Parts: sequence; structure tokens; C-alpha cells
Amino acid sequence: MRWANAFMSRRAGRSTGSMMGMNLLALTTVGARSGQPRRTPLAWVPGPDGSRYIAASANGAISNPAWYYNLAAHPELVMIEVGGETIPVTAEELHGEEREAAWHSIVSSVPRFGAYRTKTDRVIPIIRLTPRG
Repeated sequence: MRWANAFMSRRAGRSTGSMMGMNLLALTTVGARSGQPRRTPLAWVPGPDGSRYIAASANGAISNPAWYYNLAAHPELVMIEVGGETIPVTAEELHGEEREAAWHSIVSSVPRFGAYRTKTDRVIPIIRLTPRG
């Protein structure tokens, strides 16, 4: 799994295209416990004003993915790589109507995400990544 994650992260960071019908980016967070950089390939959909939405779906698992906790522990140290460009971003978890609108945008763009909601009892966190600077 680590090999596949590393492969997909490299591809996501260098590619401007999509894979399996999804836009990909490489998310770099700092480990909540280790303090070490962690890189994860993720699907994203465009948000307003150049932002990107990502969902902490973990394919509908019962708990949030590790990157979500890393992002929460160190929100000021988040970077994305897409199209060969590294971009420092501000990560913000969305709530209420804003979250629902973003979720609708995600499911409209990548319908398979809709099935994740039925696999778990947890509310899937939606994060808006906005370029800093």
C-alpha cells in the first residue's frame, strides 16, 4: 500500500490530468505525532476563487484518514503539488450549508464519492484548500 501511495503521489504531483475520472493532487501535511512530512494522493474538485475541495472520505471507512488528523494538528504547514507546482495552502474544514454545497459539488464531479456516505455513520469532513499569499 505504501508503494502504491508513493507512486500515486508522484503521479498526482507531476500530472495535470486526471486518473480514473478524478483530478489528482499530492497533499503534504506534517505528522500529528511524528512531526515528519507525509504525502498523500487525493482527488480534488474546483472550489470558488481558485480553491480546491478535498473529502476525508477514506473510501467510506468508519474513521477519518490519517492525513485529516495531520492537517488538523498542523493546518499552517499544508502544501499541495499539482501540475509540477508546489503550492502552500490554507486548509479549512467546512460546516453547515457551505459543507453541503461543497459535498454536492464533489459528488457531481466524482459520483463514486456519493457511495462513501452510505458506507459510514460519520460525517465525511470536507476541506477547502486555498492558496496562501
